[in-house]
Amino acid sequence: MKRVITYGTFDLLHYGHINLLRRARELGDYLIVALSTDEFNQDGKHKTCYFPYEKRKQLLEAIRYVDLVIPEENWEQKEQDIREYHVDTFVMGDDWKGKFDFLKPYCQVVYLPRTPEISSTKVRRDLEEGAGR
Repeated sequence: MKRVITYGTFDLLHYGHINLLRRARELGDYLIVALSTDEFNQDGKHKTCYFPYEKRKQLLEAIRYVDLVIPEENWEQKEQDIREYHVDTFVMGDDWKGKFDFLKPYCQVVYLPRTPEISSTKVRRDLEEGAGR
């Protein structure tokens, strides 16, 4: 069985997220999503999510491409996760290109193109602009 892992916050889930998860799953038989915890988002990423961790986890678990959701608690856990879950392929959006090449001794590293017209930042901006009307 070929295992794939990806990481993210997945707040304000949108079709760009779904595209990434679908394409990640196509690279293997089993997709693990490491979902950033609320604490990690606040302390490590310096951002606040609209939905709390448990709600974001429920949404991801409902997506047919996702087989397992685990917590992402810090930047440094990736190598440990790859070993613990016997990961063959590490996947991230291409906005992270080159940032995770240090994992290549442990697994294949793939940077997938993002869906260009959508992002959580754009969704937030559009919502804020709409709220101001």
